[in-house]
Formats: sequence, structure tokens, C-alpha cells
Amino acid sequence: MKIGLIDVDGHRNKKTGMVFPNIALMKVSNYYKQLGHEVEHAEFGYYDKLYISKLFNFTPEIDKPLITSNEIHKGGTGYDIQKRLPLEIEVCDPDYLIYPDCDFSVQFFSRGCIRNCSFCVVREKEGYITPVKPMNLNPNGTHIEVLDNNFFANPEWKSSIDYLLKENQKVNLHGVDVRIMDEEQAYYLNKLKHYKQIHIAWDFPKIDLVPQITEMTKHIKPYKIMCYVLIGFNSTPEEDLYRVEKLRELGVSPFIMPFNKAEVYQKRFARWVNHKAIFNTVKWSEYR
Repeated sequence: MKIGLIDVDGHRNKKTGMVFPNIALMKVSNYYKQLGHEVEHAEFGYYDKLYISKLFNFTPEIDKPLITSNEIHKGGTGYDIQKRLPLEIEVCDPDYLIYPDCDFSVQFFSRGCIRNCSFCVVREKEGYITPVKPMNLNPNGTHIEVLDNNFFANPEWKSSIDYLLKENQKVNLHGVDVRIMDEEQAYYLNKLKHYKQIHIAWDFPKIDLVPQITEMTKHIKPYKIMCYVLIGFNSTPEEDLYRVEKLRELGVSPFIMPFNKAEVYQKRFARWVNHKAIFNTVKWSEYR
């Protein structure tokens, strides 16, 4: 059979020119290749089976009028939060050959989360946090993108650290929860070779994270930490500015995540904070 894949979210990074790989489609590819079938990114023509993946509901659909198939499978949070890959496909390792330009690995050590934030679908989609078996790495990868939603909430986080230290590659952790950070976790976090700044989040203005972030900076240099700040969901402009300025005082880099990117204030505030040349030279009260 001829199997076609469509990665709806597969837009190229403007800086690197690289597409972030879609794990589900890579597993689909590996499964069908093991059965001896032909697999490719669908561009035109007829496919016996067509798999379309969409992670974000705001991603516009891709119009490919020259593609036809009698069997179409759509999946991903952007289509249906409850839909899952068949078990025989889910257990497959990812096929990085369908993303030949990808020079990194994607990895999970756990799925789900201990939190149940009202703006996030992870708990609804994946449930409470559960350790999972790591996948094979990209043979051409030079660093590892760790996609766990809450890395240190995983009861087996120490074995995950051992795995990463053994691989001896730079690491980008996507989910570090500073609310549960302790001295031991900070110690091991500092032992890793980081590909980018360590990402934490201050989503709820009613929760004062200054003590936890201050403790974290005792073990990790502040310039190595970047903090996502959610605005426009449950906060006032005054609360947004307070969090940003506290992070500035601590030497931690804030990064604004607007809940509604179309709202004028949120767009302006995000531009002020996220463009560091502006943020470091112009006060918010003076910004136009």
C-alpha cells in the first residue's frame, strides 16, 4: 500500500528553517514501513491510507486538492482530544527518516500531569502523571527535546536524569514546575547540559512564586532561567506587571504568553516584554 502523511502544524521555524517533528506521524510511518508499505508526506496523487495530524485547533487547515484517498484518519488535539492511535502503532518508535532535516530527538519520560489547570488540556487528554518507557533517539540528533508536561512530578524522575546524563547530549526541558522544586531537584537540574534556558512558568498571579524562584536561583544562575508568564486569562494588568518586574529583580528572563493574542493590551504587553532590547531600556509606563 501507499501511505500518505499530512502534518497540519508542520510550519518551518523562521530562524532554523526546521519543522518540529510530529511524533504520531513518525510512529505511523515506522509501523507501515515494518509491514513493507511505502510511506511519504502526501503532496499529490492517490493514497491507500491518509493520516492527518493536527495538534493545535488554531492551526489553519492545509488545502491539498490533488490528494485523494478512500481511507482518511484524522487525529491530534486539534481535531479530537479523545482520539488515540491504535495500540500496535502507539508502541512503535518514531521514524525520523520522514524528517530528514531534524537534528534533534524528541523524548517523553512521563505523560499527564499532577496539575489540572483550567487553561490546559493535558490532564483531560492524558490523565494523571504516569511514567512511560523512553523512545529511541534520532541517530542524527545532537540534543534532546524533553516534552514531559511536568518533569519532576514524575515519580521516576531520577532515572530520567540518569538516562539524560548517560546520553551526554544537551537537553531542553519543556516542563519544569518551580512550585515543587526542591534543593535536590535543582542540584540535578544543574548537572544537565542545557540546550536553551530552563523553562519555568508563573501562570497564576494569586500564587506568589518569589520564594521558590529565589531558592532556585541559589543553585542555578538566573540568566539560565526563562519564565513563561500567562496574561489575559485570570490576571489584571497590574498583576502582569508585578510578576514581570519581580522576575527582572531576580535576574530571570520573563516571556509573556497571551491567552488572547487578538486583544490589543495583551499584544502590546507581550511585545514590550519579549523584545529584550525594548524591555531592558524602556519602562512599561513609557512604552508606546
